[in-house]
This record gives sequence, C-alpha cells and structure tokens, in this order.
Amino acid sequence: MAPEVRASRALAEGLLDPEFVEVGASGRRWDREAMLAALAGMAGASEDGPRYEAGPMTGVVLAPGLVHLTYETRIGGRRALRSSIWRKPDEGSGWRTYYHQATPAPGG
Repeated sequence: MAPEVRASRALAEGLLDPEFVEVGASGRRWDREAMLAALAGMAGASEDGPRYEAGPMTGVVLAPGLVHLTYETRIGGRRALRSSIWRKPDEGSGWRTYYHQATPAPGG
C-alpha cells in the first residue's frame, strides 16, 4: 500500500505472485501484467496524494507457505473490505500475493 511500492514496477513485481489475480472493488478482474502496468497511475501511488489506511489485519495459515489475510482500507473517503491469499513457494523466496479481492463497504 506504500506509495513508493505502488509507483515502482520493480518493487511491485516482487510482491505479486506470477499467477496473481485480483477482483477489484470496481468488480474488474486483474491479472499480474495488467496490475503492474496500471498500478503507478492508481490511487495511493503518489507521495503527495491520498494514501491507503489499513485497519486491523487478521491472518490465518491455510497450509505451509499459504496465508489468508483480511483487513479493511480507507482512501479518499472510500472503504473496502479486503481479502488476500499470500504464498511463499520455498525458503529462498519472499511472500507474494497470489489472490486479492476488494469489496466496497458502506459508510465511507
């Protein structure tokens, strides 16, 4: 969610699994390449613009190297409930988002 990561394709690539898929708050389905191409122009990517604020996060280990994370975000008066599956394929690699879904929430 940090602007410097959202604005940098190289940094974002390190956090998105090669098989990444997202269903955004708009209902649009994104694959990894589409997200990497668009991310720098999306809300939250500018140091002087609005920033994502994350609420409490809860994580559940689904299996070794697989975690389900849920949390809430706010940006520019909009709220969303978020759900991500992160996976770490092996000890030599970092955690990457495999699947993400954002659902608009009332009461922005």
